[in-house]
Amino acid sequence: SSSRTKTSKKPGNPGSLQKQYLLKEYAEQTLGSGNLRLAVHLPEGEDLNEWLAVNTVDFFNQINMLYGTITEFCTPQDCPVMSAGPKYEYHWKDDSHKKPARVSAPVYVDHLMSWVQSQLDNEAIFPSKIGVDFPSDFKTVIVDIFRRLFRVYAHIYTTHFPVIVSLGEEAHLNTSFKHFILFVKEFNLIEQKELAPLSDLIDSLLAQPKN
Repeated sequence: SSSRTKTSKKPGNPGSLQKQYLLKEYAEQTLGSGNLRLAVHLPEGEDLNEWLAVNTVDFFNQINMLYGTITEFCTPQDCPVMSAGPKYEYHWKDDSHKKPARVSAPVYVDHLMSWVQSQLDNEAIFPSKIGVDFPSDFKTVIVDIFRRLFRVYAHIYTTHFPVIVSLGEEAHLNTSFKHFILFVKEFNLIEQKELAPLSDLIDSLLAQPKN
């Protein structure tokens, strides 16, 4: 199935879902204030893993939708390798692909989205029942997800930004990416070297005042 059709709709205990809904509602309210720096902060008294989980789902859906708008321009012919400019190339590896494979950008993104969805659907990683704890290595899983999701932003910016501009989506992309980076910085989710392909853009976004 196309990566643009994948969205997270995690089932679960009604009480747990209510908790997740309230956290998501809080996030949307703080985003609505226009202050992205405030929006990434862990709400007082809330569980860090719950906050990471809710935001992981949200960013996954955001990136999925953004990439979905440019899929007709990101083809195996136009993007024969997953890259972030000429200096950065990404090869796919997971449990089914033990050896890193050089694949086209759309194949890479489809693998990535399917892999993230499989993590979100895994009750041992993202428990949906009240009283079930997150695994001890949950932060490691989150770090891996965010590191890979960043690569989709990087590919869009370095390869498809003119298309984004022509579609009038640059403000949406920039806001989404700034929110993503502020969240990553707040919880130390991606190593600096991984952010290198967009370092200038990141510095520019973080230098902006207020929000």
